[in-house]
Amino acid sequence: MALVVQKFGGTSVATAERIMAAARRAIRARQAGYHVVVVVSARGDTTDELIALAHEITDRPPSRELDMLLATGEQVSIALMAMAIQALGHPAISFTGAQIGIVTDSFHTRARIKNISTRRLRQALAEGNIAIVAGFQGVNDNFDITTLGRGGSDTTAVALAAVLKHDPAGPFPEVDCEIYTDVDGVYTTDPRLVPEARKIPAISYDEMLELASLGAGVMHSRSIEFAKKYDVPIHVRSSFTDAEGTWIVPETAWMHQVPVCGLAMVRDEARVHLAGVPDLPGVSHRIFSALADAHLVVDMIAQNVGSAGRAEIGFTVLQSDLSQALTILEPLAREWGASLTYEERLCKVSLVGAGMKTHTGVAQRVFQVLGDAGINIRMITTSPIKISLLVDRDLGVTALRLIHRAFRLHEPRPGEQEWNTIKADILTPRRTVPAPLFGTAGLLSSMEDIIVSDIALEDTHGRITLQDLPDRPGVCAHIFSAIAAAGIVVDMIVQNPKGQGFAELSFTVPRENLEHAWHIARRALQEIHPSGRAIADPDIATVAVEGVGMRSHSGVARRMFGALAQQGINIEMISTSEIRVEVVVERRHAQAALECLRRAFSRQSVCA
Repeated sequence: MALVVQKFGGTSVATAERIMAAARRAIRARQAGYHVVVVVSARGDTTDELIALAHEITDRPPSRELDMLLATGEQVSIALMAMAIQALGHPAISFTGAQIGIVTDSFHTRARIKNISTRRLRQALAEGNIAIVAGFQGVNDNFDITTLGRGGSDTTAVALAAVLKHDPAGPFPEVDCEIYTDVDGVYTTDPRLVPEARKIPAISYDEMLELASLGAGVMHSRSIEFAKKYDVPIHVRSSFTDAEGTWIVPETAWMHQVPVCGLAMVRDEARVHLAGVPDLPGVSHRIFSALADAHLVVDMIAQNVGSAGRAEIGFTVLQSDLSQALTILEPLAREWGASLTYEERLCKVSLVGAGMKTHTGVAQRVFQVLGDAGINIRMITTSPIKISLLVDRDLGVTALRLIHRAFRLHEPRPGEQEWNTIKADILTPRRTVPAPLFGTAGLLSSMEDIIVSDIALEDTHGRITLQDLPDRPGVCAHIFSAIAAAGIVVDMIVQNPKGQGFAELSFTVPRENLEHAWHIARRALQEIHPSGRAIADPDIATVAVEGVGMRSHSGVARRMFGALAQQGINIEMISTSEIRVEVVVERRHAQAALECLRRAFSRQSVCA
């Protein structure tokens, strides 16, 4: 018999009426012939209320006791849901995370799932019950209650679907995962900010990972990591209607027909800038190791090309993490004789799309739209399927709306009809998870470990660096319009402000186009600022680590930068995303860099 995991968020169980509606939906699935597992969140604003209650007692509630408190919210929900199903005449049984065997590590309030036992859950289903499981929580090896952090109920639901789909004790023939929420799917951007935003019928795991990490609030990135890692299609839909929602699935060819599928915005970003750090191997490693040790997640990273033995590194963190980040970095800045500055009241606007791999001129169009509107871009980073821009917070929504309109995201996406014809094939049950992910006792072990899918070397590009670039609206548009007009494809882009009204911009192009691109960029720069410098460097290479969990695990960059530092290889540029961390090094070090990264990640599970 097939199985469906249904997750209901806090708004979906906020009232008795909504609990009964969710119960009826679970019963309909059972009557349709499915085994049913229901995962529920705490009702309404319960979690926020419990946190506020804790802070009435102490400004710094102990994390272990906070988890003990927060877990009660889901315990209320599972009991009420089981009562509702039983009242409607169907058998149901509720389980806390500990009772079902969700074992986590011991990082209270942000625990990660290590493994899940299926024994008790399978027994309950075999007895004909609808199983109700508390989301957001588990238990560590000492039997202490833990919680999974933001988006924890989504993570619980997809993890349960994964373990049941690939259970060595006997996988279910078909497993569906439905995430019920107060919206009817994933939209091209937040419809509260852009009313003409459209629902997306299907989106790839990688696109959704990027959007989730960039501020799209429908699902959390950890749950999408589970889905991609264990090949679990997800259906995001409304708990208030029966309308088809959005499917999150493996990437397919029709998704490349447009360059951008969606936009996201993070409002409360702060930028930290270290100027005058030694341009030596190991510097980036020391910076990001110190931040990783404090479990601070760094977002955009822009490292300028070094000169005179010194370099500049800028990165963003959430506004709430700024004070801690500055405290951590101040001793390093003093040691190096570097300056440490920061900017607040910034926001990040990002474009995501699998089609960026095959479409040119995407960055140029974005820069032109913002330049024409007088919006200055404070920082730029890119990945193969993402462009992130830092702008003043007060201009974030305006930038979001302009970009949405420029890429015509309010119109039906080409290829949507193709999705309707291939959907059945895409959703056909597959079992592609490699054997090393499985434990030995009927468990999936270390379920949230990083999965490295590729360690790649690209040595066919050169880099152009523009120094003393005026830091004002329209400058990037002027540069990249000229490059695009020549038909030159741009790959990695990094822009970092240098202060005093100037910025530094670096980008990579195919080596055969480097000289032509340099002449174009130098001419465009001189039209803007005659004393600016354009430097072409053909002797670079890019090495990248790609997989699942690249950014949500703060230690990935540390391991990567540390391995290169031990080899004496200096990092010249950095680009990070949810699925890929890549760095530019000197070309003469390319093969050594590739080999040392392969050694550094050799203990990770590697998928072909």
